Amino acid sequence: MQEMNIKDIRKQELEFPLRNITLRGLGFGNPSKPLIVALHGWLDNAATFEPLAGYLTDFYLVSLDLAGHGKSDHRSKDAHYHLVDFVYDVHEVVESQGWDNFILLGHSMGGIIGSMYTSCFPEKVSKYITIESLGPFTKESESSPAQLRESIESRLAGAASTGKHPSNKQSVIRARAIAGGFSEDCAAILVERNLTEINGQLEFTTDRRLRTFSSLRLTEEQAQAFLEAITCPTILIIADNGYEIVKKNAELRKNWIKQVKFLQAPGSHHPQLDNPQAVSAHILHFVHEN
Repeated sequence: MQEMNIKDIRKQELEFPLRNITLRGLGFGNPSKPLIVALHGWLDNAATFEPLAGYLTDFYLVSLDLAGHGKSDHRSKDAHYHLVDFVYDVHEVVESQGWDNFILLGHSMGGIIGSMYTSCFPEKVSKYITIESLGPFTKESESSPAQLRESIESRLAGAASTGKHPSNKQSVIRARAIAGGFSEDCAAILVERNLTEINGQLEFTTDRRLRTFSSLRLTEEQAQAFLEAITCPTILIIADNGYEIVKKNAELRKNWIKQVKFLQAPGSHHPQLDNPQAVSAHILHFVHEN
């Protein structure tokens, strides 16, 4: 991970009480400056943008912990984690805070959520930045029965299992680094917010139900409809050593967004963690042009 320029950057814990859940997050910088709302990836948390925030000192960066992630509440026992509900949560936060005309930044799953939000509420988002994702994952409509069955079976199996307690933080950091393909320093940033200690025992804060299969996937036609509804200037940052599906989708969907540029950054699927300076350079050039 590159050295962070965190001089003069203010960091604070944030809380957003909503109708049925309380979300939390991190605020970086001065709230009087232009707003960037940031959405993290699957099983990550708000801290994923902390290295990046040190380079974006001209902005107030609000990084949310999505439901079931980081320090945010888990959904109730009778609810689940459907992709569209994350979009709902984001809008409820936006409305509760009176945010308008902000820059939306998303990584991976957060980029998918961001694309759907930007298409549904174009009047809210002035510019859209997505890292390592371009619209939702899709499947053919014929796969829907098998997809739903797989989801139901995984949820039942998950409900019958008990969660594991990590023996120590360092082993979790090591495992996360291997899974993510980045350094242990990068992994530690995420792990710190995904672990808590209860009665002397380490517990994951992440809801285990997030690991179950999605109930349904959108079709490619639906993905196209969402992306074609994005009207603001957009950039997709693709990592050199990122996911192949991102590169594939970028090629297939490149003509669906009216104002989009594709940019490269060195690093893993999490370039905002292991190469924040390169990613921030792309972001700063993008937000200051025009």
